[in-house]
Amino acid sequence: MVLKRSIWLICCLLLHQVSQEECASYQKEDVKYWYSLSQRALRDSLALTLNNNVAKNVILFLGDGMSLPTIMAARVLKGQRMGRRGEETWLTWENFPHSCLIKTYNANTQVSDSASTATAYLCGVKNNYETVGVSAAANHSECFTTFGAEVSSILQWAQEEGKDTGFVTTARVTHATPAALYAHSVNRDWESDDKIPYNSTKCKDIARQLVEDVPGRDIKVILGGGRRHFFSNHIMDPEEDQYHLRKDGRDLVTEWTNDKARRHASFAFVTTTKEFQTININKTDYLLGLFSYSHMQYELERNKGPEGEPSIAEMTKTAIKMLQKNSNGYFLLIEGARIDHGHHDTLARHALEETLTLEKAVNEALLMTSRDDTLVIVTADHSQVMTVNGYAKRGTPILGFAGVSNVDNLPYTTLMYTNGPGYSKGGHRANLTGVDTTHKDYQQLSLVPMTEETHGGEDVALYAIGPMAHLFHGVQEQTYVAHAMAYTSCVGHNKEHCQKKPQEQYENCGVKSAFRNTLLAICFVVFFI
Repeated sequence: MVLKRSIWLICCLLLHQVSQEECASYQKEDVKYWYSLSQRALRDSLALTLNNNVAKNVILFLGDGMSLPTIMAARVLKGQRMGRRGEETWLTWENFPHSCLIKTYNANTQVSDSASTATAYLCGVKNNYETVGVSAAANHSECFTTFGAEVSSILQWAQEEGKDTGFVTTARVTHATPAALYAHSVNRDWESDDKIPYNSTKCKDIARQLVEDVPGRDIKVILGGGRRHFFSNHIMDPEEDQYHLRKDGRDLVTEWTNDKARRHASFAFVTTTKEFQTININKTDYLLGLFSYSHMQYELERNKGPEGEPSIAEMTKTAIKMLQKNSNGYFLLIEGARIDHGHHDTLARHALEETLTLEKAVNEALLMTSRDDTLVIVTADHSQVMTVNGYAKRGTPILGFAGVSNVDNLPYTTLMYTNGPGYSKGGHRANLTGVDTTHKDYQQLSLVPMTEETHGGEDVALYAIGPMAHLFHGVQEQTYVAHAMAYTSCVGHNKEHCQKKPQEQYENCGVKSAFRNTLLAICFVVFFI
């Protein structure tokens, strides 16, 4: 047994394929353990080599509202479900070799929304609150200020260099984050014409821009929710007992398919998992999936049957397969949108579950791509006001209680919000004794009463792996993300200065791939015999 444990620990040191918590489970957390763990991390840092390849492909994972407390809490929840105390666990992207902090303010507010932040990290400029795809010269809801203030995104820069593009979201495909890829609007809520005021009709709604304009009409993969913005308000949605929202009577999906037919391109429009799974990827040039009336369902509530919705991991896998057909490469945005929605309702468990669901999508992408030619980034657009309270003992359930107040002698949870709908009614803090705070519908307490929780203004983290991932370091403005992605992939403003270099083999810890995989197999055989 001693020999087996020794061999396993050697494997842990050699191979990043084995998680640190698995290594730690075979050692006592004494002084020797912490020294060994830290020395290993130091050796890994000293052995780190820079990957200066050009990024043929860029995949940007965006956890909407995935604040640092969210990442910490999801990490602990993941570990506790594995039978561990949890704090020692790592989310996949936390093992990426490069990271930085991103400042998230926008042009006119300290705390931003998802439209302004998306404009920053996708278009490379800061703009005003709740405006999308326009510079700060455009004022919120003032239609005439749109014209001349339009800015382009890295998705368009990629298309201009012959790359394919796509996006996946668990929100509406016209929502704030994806809209920054293709639309220009002084109001993020102008997703269809029903929201545009009578004096602003010269401004085109976001859904129309996706279907009619460049670069939206040239996006090869569009997967998410939001059917309501594509059909007439005289038509009932087949899945929901609600009418669609368009006042102009147009059927934008038919217009989308007609456009592809005119260009002699093959296409598929799908609305259920069953239809999604029958797509012939090799014979499909353009893919549009609208799986829900509005946003897609929380993962804990998702219909996993054939008439339901695919997971974000399943959508990610299909999107990559679609885009990999282009020998010039691709740009792909994948948004875990409902992390943010869980926070807004102070439903912490939903927010954490959505974070772990996003991790599954990241894992799919890493399995399907090479570190030689694909830059993978995981980040957030803004923070939230969920906080992690003290002073629970190590291993305490992250969705449980941190302790008892020494003022009112009532228990309080580890996760709480500084504002939101979970505020105490009647002026007295709720007594949570006997309450199941781990239930998916448990609403964490909040201090300031609000109909929904607000965003937070602190920095968010960015994690990167692959070609030129080392460009992400220190503390950066959010606009830097777009420019650094463009530089790594030779598109946009820096393409003339980003000369293609010979491909260099990039391997973790300097261990060649074949040897590493063989050694890993030996390790597992030794351990499990």
